[in-house]
Amino acid sequence: MAEEGAGRQLLSEAAAVEVLAYLVTAARTQIDEAAEYAPLRLMTAAQKLADSISADASAPVRALIAAIATMPVTAVPRSDRDAYVARVDEICVAAADCLLAVNPPDSPL
Repeated sequence: MAEEGAGRQLLSEAAAVEVLAYLVTAARTQIDEAAEYAPLRLMTAAQKLADSISADASAPVRALIAAIATMPVTAVPRSDRDAYVARVDEICVAAADCLLAVNPPDSPL
């Protein structure tokens, strides 16, 4: 039986180009912006990518998308930086869980 989501294109070329353009231009803006904007830009890119793939995503990916969706759009750690960092850490755990679900360690690449 084929894995859920295997062989399906989850991201159109147009959506991929949008995410790439966002990442490249965000990288450029980081040259002139304060360092604390980097997490903001990366989470915004993650949210854009999640939005692009959500309709056809497998169950593990939908779980990761749900975790990403808990982060307010353009959230900047203006106050309670520790809570912000903890939330990003939780999303990192969700990303790791997703990666393990879609690519189990014992599966061939």
